[in-house]
Amino acid sequence: MRLKTSLLKEPKHKELVSCLGWTTADELYSCGDDHQILKWNLLTSETIQLVKLSDIYPIDLHWFPKSVTGKKQTQAETFVLTSSDGKFHLISKLGRVEKSVDAHSGAVLAGRWNYEGTALLTAGEDGQIKIWSKSGMLRSTLAQQGAPVYSVTWSPDSEKVLYTTGKQLVIKPLQPSAKVLQWKAHDGIILKVDWNVINDLILSAGEDCKYKVWDSYGRPLFSSQSHEYPVTSVAWAPDGELFAVGSFHTLRLCDKTGWSYALEKPNTGSIFNIAWSVDGTQIAGACGNGHVIFAHVVEQHWEWKNFEITLTKRRTMQVRNVVNDAVDLLEFRDRVIKASLNYGHLVVSTSLQCYVFSTKNWNTPLIFDLREGTVSLILQSERHFLLVGSVGVFLYSYEGRLISSPKLPGIRTDILNAQTVSLSNDTIAIKDKADEKLIYLFEALTGKPVGDGKPLTHKIEIVEIALDQKGLTNERKIAFIDKNRDLYITAVRRFGKEERVIKIGTMVHALAWSDTSNILCGLQDTRFTVWYYPNVIYVDKDLLSKTVFEKDASEFSKNPQIVSFEGNRVTIRRADGSLVHTNVSPYPAILHEYVGASKWENAVRLCRFVKEQTLWACLAAMAVANKDMTTAEVAYAAIGDIDKVQYINSIKDLPSKESKIAHILLFSGNIQDAEAILLQAGLIYQAIQVNINLYNWERALELAVKHKTHVDTVLAFRQKYLEDFSKKETNQRFLQYAEGVEVEWDKIKAKIEMEIAKERERMSTNSSLSMRSSITSQR
Repeated sequence: MRLKTSLLKEPKHKELVSCLGWTTADELYSCGDDHQILKWNLLTSETIQLVKLSDIYPIDLHWFPKSVTGKKQTQAETFVLTSSDGKFHLISKLGRVEKSVDAHSGAVLAGRWNYEGTALLTAGEDGQIKIWSKSGMLRSTLAQQGAPVYSVTWSPDSEKVLYTTGKQLVIKPLQPSAKVLQWKAHDGIILKVDWNVINDLILSAGEDCKYKVWDSYGRPLFSSQSHEYPVTSVAWAPDGELFAVGSFHTLRLCDKTGWSYALEKPNTGSIFNIAWSVDGTQIAGACGNGHVIFAHVVEQHWEWKNFEITLTKRRTMQVRNVVNDAVDLLEFRDRVIKASLNYGHLVVSTSLQCYVFSTKNWNTPLIFDLREGTVSLILQSERHFLLVGSVGVFLYSYEGRLISSPKLPGIRTDILNAQTVSLSNDTIAIKDKADEKLIYLFEALTGKPVGDGKPLTHKIEIVEIALDQKGLTNERKIAFIDKNRDLYITAVRRFGKEERVIKIGTMVHALAWSDTSNILCGLQDTRFTVWYYPNVIYVDKDLLSKTVFEKDASEFSKNPQIVSFEGNRVTIRRADGSLVHTNVSPYPAILHEYVGASKWENAVRLCRFVKEQTLWACLAAMAVANKDMTTAEVAYAAIGDIDKVQYINSIKDLPSKESKIAHILLFSGNIQDAEAILLQAGLIYQAIQVNINLYNWERALELAVKHKTHVDTVLAFRQKYLEDFSKKETNQRFLQYAEGVEVEWDKIKAKIEMEIAKERERMSTNSSLSMRSSITSQR
């Protein structure tokens, strides 16, 4: 990836350019010390003087945020312009000064609207930070510093303000009683800050010639090498994946983790201000020599299997097949904004249209017009893809048909990213930004909420979510990392019951599901971890550690990120930007495939061939989950779990099918489901006996009383239990029912034998009836 820069031969401004801002992806306004406000049209390459403001030396410019109402996205109509005379000016798009307000003693160094457009923040040379209403009325003075405040910005939720004071950065909440966070960030005066709404990361630049990346708690994530000159400007791209850095004769493009993609050395003087276009494809810089520099982001790169795709120009992509070295050129009518390559399809969004290419045929793309607003994210699954933008979330088939559009009241869709949205063939998962403990789940085909419509709720804030890609809809799982860096997994479809959310890992920094099987990988502290069968936690949690593969991750350096997990190859990006590939054993994926097709003999043969404990453990759990106890017995025997082999043998000897299913569920820890199956089948005694065996005495008595049977049996087993531990009965319910009931073990044993005989007789009757019906149907 690099920047393609362009400068006019002669500058349009006669003095230095101090500030600029985009209204649309092709229209820019710039202000300079020559008192001019210029309007740039990139489509027609025209530059016109909008107005000349006499005696005003502008310092900062910020457009009133665009509002999204219904399906209409309105353009910004006014901007705030701060100046050296202590005033800020509200100016219309046509150049008319609507209002001028005396704000500070000395220059107003920064002015910023919040994301809703309900408040304006100004910072001055007098060290004061003030909040104003939309119409320019003073609401409050937030802070008073002893030094000039050179830069200020809002937090993503508009509830806090970040500002500079000398070498310090300060995060000040709007609530007076809330704690203020302050830390030393640079060794020189800090000149510029920016806080991204999507990734919640902070950028700072200072006179110590460095730029730095921080998290929202003030923890350092990246510090650059010293430049030759002070770093005068930094700015996040709208999607939070990139940022730009400006210095004297220097323009740099960086990844969000800090490492540099490209370095340009244009003849600009110092770049005092950087603005990204609305679609995030180009940058404008305010230069000290009167120029406005424009730079386009090109040579973005996508890979999938044997295909490499590069954005060579703004409207041209090159496709290379590395198998036969064939090259195709893809031409677009408008400039490319976003693209995604996966599952045999390339999806490209331009400013007006969406193109869908099949990797089997690059010549005939499917093209459809986009709704209003820029696409900020493309996600793909095997059957369809998701377009996320400022006006909503839209799911399309690869034939270009709109499938659904989930409605998320109160959620700003333009600030969603790949960590907060996940897509599978049947489910869309979206993490709420307003309440980060919630995950909204939608059915892909209808766009309606899954189940009862209630979101998945966690006890603390969630950082990243990911849906598994394969398997049945009813078995869909979602994995997520919370702020404590714990990894959890839970079922998407809960069928009216409270599904367990189970922790399967700690200190997890990144995760990804394989695109070919439900295998999960993650970067866990100093280890690279692969969960070959995460569903094991619902089947037999004792096997979890035996179905996990770990290896040292020191080769990936600090803060690595998982780029993709295709087949058995995981691509990881290191902190320095280099890509590292690591392979996962292919055998678990083959095992998943065999089990999915119910080829149990092949699965056992594979495990015997590979001779690995992890594979046998996976097979044991898969067999229990699919209720194939013969295979489960073989697998448990192979890993030496003799007690479980014996239990499986005892399940085989049970007389009825319902009893077997119930005990398999008990084996997996699903006590309520097991009890429900027995009660539904009319096996009351067996349901009571299950609770007795698990020492759920009160539930056993409750069932016996409710169904008016085996009350004496429960009391007898309870009495024996207390005698074994030399204890006396203290439970009032048991004392109440024990009055007048004499426990006779001979009678109880006879009753139990009769229940077993009844069940066997019922089983034989059912089997003879099924044989008769099959013979009749054959005739």
